Amino acid sequence: MIVGVGVLAIIAAVVAGTAMLTASGRSASGVQSAPAPPSVTAKPAIVPVPATAPMPTASGLARTLAAVVADPNLGMLGGRVTDAMTAEELWQQQDTVPLRPASTNKTLTTAAALLALDRDARVTTRVVAANQPDTIILVGGGDPTLSAAPPGQDTWYHGAARISDLADQVRGSGVTPTAVQVDTSLFSGPTMAQGWDPGDIDGGDIAPIESVMLDAGRIQPTTVESRRSLTPALDAGRALAEALGIDPKHVTIAGHPAPAGARQLAAVRSAPLIQRLNEMMNASDNVMAECIAREVAAAMHRPLSFAGAVDAVTNRLATAHIDTSGTALQDSSGLSVDDRLTAKTLDSVVQAAAGPDQPALRPLLDVLPIAGGSGTLSDRFLDTAPNTGPAGWLRAKTGSLTAVNALAGVVTDSSGRVLTFALISNDAGPTGRTAIDAVASTLWSCGCAR
Repeated sequence: MIVGVGVLAIIAAVVAGTAMLTASGRSASGVQSAPAPPSVTAKPAIVPVPATAPMPTASGLARTLAAVVADPNLGMLGGRVTDAMTAEELWQQQDTVPLRPASTNKTLTTAAALLALDRDARVTTRVVAANQPDTIILVGGGDPTLSAAPPGQDTWYHGAARISDLADQVRGSGVTPTAVQVDTSLFSGPTMAQGWDPGDIDGGDIAPIESVMLDAGRIQPTTVESRRSLTPALDAGRALAEALGIDPKHVTIAGHPAPAGARQLAAVRSAPLIQRLNEMMNASDNVMAECIAREVAAAMHRPLSFAGAVDAVTNRLATAHIDTSGTALQDSSGLSVDDRLTAKTLDSVVQAAAGPDQPALRPLLDVLPIAGGSGTLSDRFLDTAPNTGPAGWLRAKTGSLTAVNALAGVVTDSSGRVLTFALISNDAGPTGRTAIDAVASTLWSCGCAR
């Protein structure tokens, strides 16, 4: 870390200077030297929480939370708080009631991906030769981050694969195509999940889920609230055609998979999984979540569809001894109003990541937004006075739909104890988000060891 290196450099310089002095306080040349400077002690940049920090009592936590959870703007609240180290449940309220989780559902998708896939896994998009002369096939591999941005121009996703690289490789293969087909056969089933609002495409929250897309379907790749395309796979094929000087009229969606053993002309790969998970969780990226869930489905030998992905995610969590009772999901992003998830399951996923028994899940904590610092929590928990809020002490996945607010994550309380929590508020009032943040803030300030 830069700060630590700087401190070490100062210490090294002080030590080196002091070493040049003799015991009499004179330098090697015999000239009287100034007194040695006082010793410097470096403070570590990161101080681990003490294992001996007192754990809140269930009664103390219940008393302290009673007032904030009674806020009528919370509507129906399901919640659970657990000690991270021991997995002991400290507080719960309707934690087994299935509720709409909104984007906290992505916590399950991330956990399943960490368990089922290599954190360095990448997704490949290929171009192969078709059986017809002068025709090439763009084969979707499930990477929604592919971009048509020119080399050197920023894209929405860091390290995104580029259409321009595919075009360069095709030209280098010696093939001069005049038509492009797009193979979308990798994904099956509908492209929109049950409970999705088609208006969210124009709103910029979602696009039809296809196995090849440009910037997750964004019309304006680097604009935060860009509307999405209705035809993301066709857009990708047309972008490749344009890069190769082919008339876009000669781009079609293939009615069948690319021929087995077809000659590969070009290939590009996505960023590693852990980087994609970080971007997905911090920006609450719905398209990315759905595509990563299909990677889990492939690893679990399930259909690469909405239903197959949900089945793969929940089954992989069950094999890790995470109770998914009461879970009824239509997607892997949480956008569906028909999703149902319990606070108990949600907290169990976070506790498994924070506790000592599932080291493969520990990176889940790293990709959670930081209160007052990053992602969808960058503008929340910001208090004007120092040390009056959990900014920097709380990390959580957010969830927001109409009348729905949710948080799931970890917090270090005022006694230095790490707690995991899940809070799901349905039928919330106009200040529901503020009300649920107040509950999380109370966990930070409580201590509650008595």
